[in-house]
Amino acid sequence: MAAASITKTLTKFRPIGAGDELFYLSRQKLNDGLLRAFSDSASETASSSTVGKSEKGSRTLSKWLLFLPGAITFGLGTWQIFRRQDKIEMLEYRWKRLEAEPLKLNILSFSTENMDSLEFRRVICKGVFDEEKSVYVGPRSRSISRVTENGYYVVTPLMPIPNNPESVQSPVLVNRGWVPHSWRDKSLEDSRENEQPLNIEPSVQQNERSSWWKFWPKKPTIIEDQVPVVAPVEVVGVIRGSEKPSIFVPANDPSSCQWFHVDVPAISHASWLSKNTIYIEDINENVNPSNPYPVLKDVNTLIRSSVMPQEHLNYALTWYSLSAAVTFMAYKILVPKKTRR
Repeated sequence: MAAASITKTLTKFRPIGAGDELFYLSRQKLNDGLLRAFSDSASETASSSTVGKSEKGSRTLSKWLLFLPGAITFGLGTWQIFRRQDKIEMLEYRWKRLEAEPLKLNILSFSTENMDSLEFRRVICKGVFDEEKSVYVGPRSRSISRVTENGYYVVTPLMPIPNNPESVQSPVLVNRGWVPHSWRDKSLEDSRENEQPLNIEPSVQQNERSSWWKFWPKKPTIIEDQVPVVAPVEVVGVIRGSEKPSIFVPANDPSSCQWFHVDVPAISHASWLSKNTIYIEDINENVNPSNPYPVLKDVNTLIRSSVMPQEHLNYALTWYSLSAAVTFMAYKILVPKKTRR
């Protein structure tokens, strides 16, 4: 519109004569220049408005990001509430299974499918302990009168008794409880002594036999059984599975008899047993006062967890409080203060 009014004014004051062609040519050039100038100004106005909108959008996004910490902490508090409910259900499940009547292993047949379903069930089994195949898992600490002492869990195979229907039908790994360092050291010394061969002088015996065998009749050889009689034991325990070690627990080394956590298939393989061997923890309360070791595990530890439901609730309240605090701070930053007149 402005360009048209300018051309009209120039037309009004144009000279009359032969210079009309030159005048029209100059007027055309002027119109083109004016149109180009107005188009450039319009594009600059549009670009400035676009930049203003983008800056406004980035400011809005930055304002909403101030509420992100509050949303994250609120989500963590809600997750602790769900964890608390899961922990309550898990502990109730264990308690109900521990209260059930104990099962007898001599009449049960186990497989890899039903062993997991029988975890935390009490069982009664009878057999004899094979002390030579004992495995020491640890070190494990034990606190007595506020004094911490390191030791090990001793895991010993319980072997079947021949021709005894009340005995277990297959070997069972039994965690007999906690023992001090002296037990493990003594066990290693005994195993080394048993590995040493006996010194026998075959030459003297052979010469004596060769010189007298013609004159003396052969005497019957009497072989005395020097294996000590092992009394059968009855174990009341709880079916358990392998432990799940943390990242800070070293890996087991069966070749050097270093066991840092309970791995049932690996211990079974090291003891020349089947990988499907059942593993139980002894909780029998009939302890011989003259022989306090091994110290049995307390059955109450089976219905405890590293993080109890009450602690999950405390964590949830902490996260919710933090969420409310950071959300309130973000609100105070975004809402401008009212100016007083």
